[in-house]
Amino acid sequence: MAYTALYRKFRPKTFEEVKGQQHIVKTLKNQIAAGRIGHAYLFCGTRGTGKTSVAKIFAKAVNCEHPIGGSPCNECESCRAIADGSSMNVIEIDAASNNGVDSIRQIRDEVAYSPTVGKYKVYIIDEVHMLSIGAFNALLKTLEEPPSYVIFILATTEAHRIPVTILSRCQRYDFKRISVDTITERLKELAAAEGMDVEDKALRYIARQADGAMRDAQSLLDQCAAFYMNEKLTYAHVLDVLGAVDTGVFSRLLETVTDRDVAGAMKLIEEVVMQGRELGQFVLDFTWYLRNLMLIGTGADAETFLDVSAERLEVMKAEAGRISESTVMRYIRILSELSNQIKFTSSKRVFVEIALIKMMRPSMEQDMESLLQRMEDMERQLAEGVVAVRNDIPAAGSEEGAGQNSEQKLSKPVKKKPERPVPADVQNVVDQWNRILAEIDKMLVFYLRHIQFSVEGEDTLLLVFEDGTCFDMVKKRNGEKQIEEAIAAVTGKEIHVRMEQLLSGERFEDNYTEIKRHIHFEIEEEDF
Repeated sequence: MAYTALYRKFRPKTFEEVKGQQHIVKTLKNQIAAGRIGHAYLFCGTRGTGKTSVAKIFAKAVNCEHPIGGSPCNECESCRAIADGSSMNVIEIDAASNNGVDSIRQIRDEVAYSPTVGKYKVYIIDEVHMLSIGAFNALLKTLEEPPSYVIFILATTEAHRIPVTILSRCQRYDFKRISVDTITERLKELAAAEGMDVEDKALRYIARQADGAMRDAQSLLDQCAAFYMNEKLTYAHVLDVLGAVDTGVFSRLLETVTDRDVAGAMKLIEEVVMQGRELGQFVLDFTWYLRNLMLIGTGADAETFLDVSAERLEVMKAEAGRISESTVMRYIRILSELSNQIKFTSSKRVFVEIALIKMMRPSMEQDMESLLQRMEDMERQLAEGVVAVRNDIPAAGSEEGAGQNSEQKLSKPVKKKPERPVPADVQNVVDQWNRILAEIDKMLVFYLRHIQFSVEGEDTLLLVFEDGTCFDMVKKRNGEKQIEEAIAAVTGKEIHVRMEQLLSGERFEDNYTEIKRHIHFEIEEEDF
């Protein structure tokens, strides 16, 4: 006998079995019991929330020979025919594949004939927003004045795409996302009915991952149970199958970020990748983890909003106390941008690593949140007794320097700016920088975004970095050699490249001669 998926096997058969949509179920049952049945309904809501299931139950109920309090009996001939799909009174149409005018015209011709058995002909049009404008116009007149024995149920996940003329002719019912508690309880019922041995923690995690969709939760449970057939399904097993990670990893990652530990963060990402975890899901889960920390930091009643254990909640409260609200919001913004980026790239790991470095280096960004975090860092350093390095400290042994603290570090000596013009070949390299970047590793291009150009001698280009992390990354990837090779390929000249990093408090204009880029516009004359 063929296996039936859980979401099909346990599809609700009565209104009482529908979970999480009591506001809709009660209204429809009252209408049926009182005989106040409408001619057109619009069921809206996200996937897997019960729209089609409720539509089928409603179709059975209005044709049921012995309804019970507005619900179908599921025993009469009409109920059985609708349940096994043999009834001529219930017509299901998928608007995604039948979205043309001809499909709707066929409906308009069919409604002229009354049902030979039963009371109503019910048309269930799924994903109705996929209909073309012409199809909507063809449906409009029939929807406005249908025969008394016809009921239309339109289902959609995108109500905003339905024309107003259609909306105004329907009773609209919005299906809510189903709560984690409700989904968890339903999964327990299914597991017991199927004889599955499943940890409650595993079921709850599946319920959270379903994002309010009962069908998604049942499909995930089906997937996990199939992988661990005849074994107890544990929380760790579910993480393995879904490519997710435990919240403890997020705690460790946050610690590396707040400590500015680039190497530690890269090592942790390496662990996540080697475990086969899906990085898109990892980023999404880390974003939610930070969202929970933000809620805790606001002083709200965390237990009301968070679905975590008491032990984990105490750990998160301690973490929230060590990080400011503005910093968490900046982290969430960076991760949200990352989520959009990695949907369309095969280099997910690279983008994740870049985002983590941005989180650790506020100086790489110029927005207000980053500025606030840099100010917080400075305040913390001052509180810890760290003094910023000055450029105007007299040299050791001079009269002005007498009595200065011998432990203060001096910045490197001021370079003497060359008085002669910048060599033409070096200037040409700077002018063609975009063409040169196109020839090198794309990862290096990211780290070369915020550099300034200077010159040394006749044939050496100086790349001056303000950010130490970018400097280290380019050095690590042998960037100077790559850039020299790209320069030779583009300009045909052999120009040496050397990199330097500004010290804390050092200003570029004090120590270097800036090479400015000249933009050249090539204009081609056309014959008129």
